[in-house]
This record gives sequence, C-alpha cells and structure tokens, in this order.
Amino acid sequence: MSTASAETTAQLPPAAGRVFFQPGVGCAGSGPMQRDDPVPKKQGKVTVKYDRKELRKRLILEEWIIEQLSELYDCEEEEMPEVEIDIDDLLEVNSEDERAIKLQESLSDCYKPTDDFVRELLGRIRGMRKLSAPQKKSF
Repeated sequence: MSTASAETTAQLPPAAGRVFFQPGVGCAGSGPMQRDDPVPKKQGKVTVKYDRKELRKRLILEEWIIEQLSELYDCEEEEMPEVEIDIDDLLEVNSEDERAIKLQESLSDCYKPTDDFVRELLGRIRGMRKLSAPQKKSF
C-alpha cells in the first residue's frame, strides 16, 4: 500500500470539518425525498479533524514523485514497476544519509541516474511531519 502509485489514492482521508447526514435529503439539496411510510427523522453527525495543509502538501509531493518516476523509468504510471517510496517511513529515519540509502535501494532497478531525484525528494520532505491517524471528537 505504500508504492508511489498507490499512495495517491491510499491513506488520503476526506476533507476536514463536520459532515452531517440527514436521512431523506436528496443529493442536490432539493429538500426531503418523498416517502410512503412516515419515519422519524434523525440527524447523525461525524466529526473528524485533519490537518488540511499537511494533506495538501503530501498530495502535491506524491504527484511530483509519480511524475519524476515516470521520467526515470520512461513509462506511464500504469506501466511503472513496483517502486516502494513510503514518505512516512522516510520521515521516521533520523539522518539524511539513511534516507538517501533507503531511496536508492527502492530505485535499484532504475537504469537512469537517480541522484538528482533523491536529492530533490529529500529537500522536499525536509520539515514535513508524519501523517497521524485522524483525531475523532467525542460527543
């Protein structure tokens, strides 16, 4: 689940804020849907808080990674070999040298030089934080 191509869709939670579910309300917000049987209407709510700024930075970085890997492997994302670049794993590593080694190992089957990509990626993740699970508020 941590391949570069899978990261763009996996582990990205929905937007922050409150989401309200109103039974009987149409998708277009046109009011209650007509029902034959009267059912008491309850309003449910789910609250999850995410750091939207961090999520946006992460998405931009993952899109950049996919673009760069497409150039390095001379292919489209669908044709790209399995390359595992897990940003959270890289952020857990303490030193830049260890991060670089981990990236080079992931790119070992690439026939093009990867030094520029590794250097640029390390620069881009500098200062980022590991994404944590969303904080659920209790009611």
